[in-house]
Amino acid sequence: MVHTYFTLMAVCQPVFLQLRTFALFQQLVEAWLLCTTRRTTTGLLPFMPAAARRAHDAYHYFFRQALWDPDLLFDLLLRVLVRALCPDGQLTLDLDDTLHHKTGRRVAGTGWWRDAVHSTAAHTVTAWGLNVIVLTLRLTPPWGGMPLGLPVRVRIHRKDGPTYFALALEMVRSVATAVPGCHLSLCADGFYAPLAPGLPRAITFTSRMRRDAVLHDELGYRAPGTRGRKPTQGPRLPKPPALAEEAGRLGLFSVTTMTRCQQRVERLVYPRCVWWDGIWVRLVIVRDPDGREKDDFFFTTDLQACALDVPDHYGGRWSIEVTFRDAKQLLGAQEPQCWAAQGPEQAAALAYWLYTLVWTCFLLATPAERQQALQPWPWYPQKTVPSFADALACLRRHLWRTRISSRAGTSPAPGINTDDVEVLIDQASRAA
Repeated sequence: MVHTYFTLMAVCQPVFLQLRTFALFQQLVEAWLLCTTRRTTTGLLPFMPAAARRAHDAYHYFFRQALWDPDLLFDLLLRVLVRALCPDGQLTLDLDDTLHHKTGRRVAGTGWWRDAVHSTAAHTVTAWGLNVIVLTLRLTPPWGGMPLGLPVRVRIHRKDGPTYFALALEMVRSVATAVPGCHLSLCADGFYAPLAPGLPRAITFTSRMRRDAVLHDELGYRAPGTRGRKPTQGPRLPKPPALAEEAGRLGLFSVTTMTRCQQRVERLVYPRCVWWDGIWVRLVIVRDPDGREKDDFFFTTDLQACALDVPDHYGGRWSIEVTFRDAKQLLGAQEPQCWAAQGPEQAAALAYWLYTLVWTCFLLATPAERQQALQPWPWYPQKTVPSFADALACLRRHLWRTRISSRAGTSPAPGINTDDVEVLIDQASRAA
């Protein structure tokens, strides 16, 4: 695993125009992974080798003004993941935004944004921070279970800048350019549904449909010689809830099972092709047979998609929510205290790139290394799949062991018990 880490780090060198910038990048990445305190720039300094450590201003400069493009770093990992885990070229992308809480009015790019964690349907809570839009690659790990969401693009949405949809389209098109020949399938929540008409036709899109959406049926037969302008859409259809009631009365629903909160549940599904917002989409209505939940309305631009698979495909986007939680809690994605120029955006991008880096190293590790990371705890004996905390601890363990072994020489120092060293390495790898 550590060999994969150092190989990927070496491959990143062409991204940086100067060797000294690349050296700062290497030190920041390793210190960020090993840090057990807040990931501020000065908080990372104690985890850097003292001999190679530079003044703290140099690391602030790296985020604020150094010339490096996070997209190029993401592309390097993306191509490695596609070659190793997606040989068929079928890539599923998930899109969403999250809030990085910040303090200070002079932090570049910050503003008042809706806090989705604390807001409810009846009460909206706002908070000061960065509005970060993230595009992730959804992968099914070798051990199965919940898919992983690995960030491949990050943007900051500003009040006076491009819209959510403009940034999202730019990110998706950038990824499509980075992996030519691959078929992309994008999934996002209902807020990003207006992206559908603007996406290239080669990219399929799955999202939720509004309950008050304006829908039209297929064009009917038009007699030859009929006067007037040729219609571009068929007769108007009822709203999605009315369509669901009509399908229920006619018995058009089919029974299927789908994943809900990691459990298989039974649902009723009814598909129908409709004209919406200038494009043809496949509307999929999902109903709870017990009537406890409201009907769900999904759509996909893939008209040949199996309707029974659309709800499961949309449900897989929960992996990006797990990514937000782990990146904030375990990697401190919102902790860097950069405030000027491009510093806040570059620091946020590096944090999500580190998340992808850790999972890439773990996915490319040997089965023995992955099994070793999955330690059975007495309070969690039924755990069978690794989490991001396990992957991060595994990489930390290898990095600490490499540091200690390279400095200790061929013979251990007198008075040091090797068992104690292993305990220290294991506990330090799981701290913070």
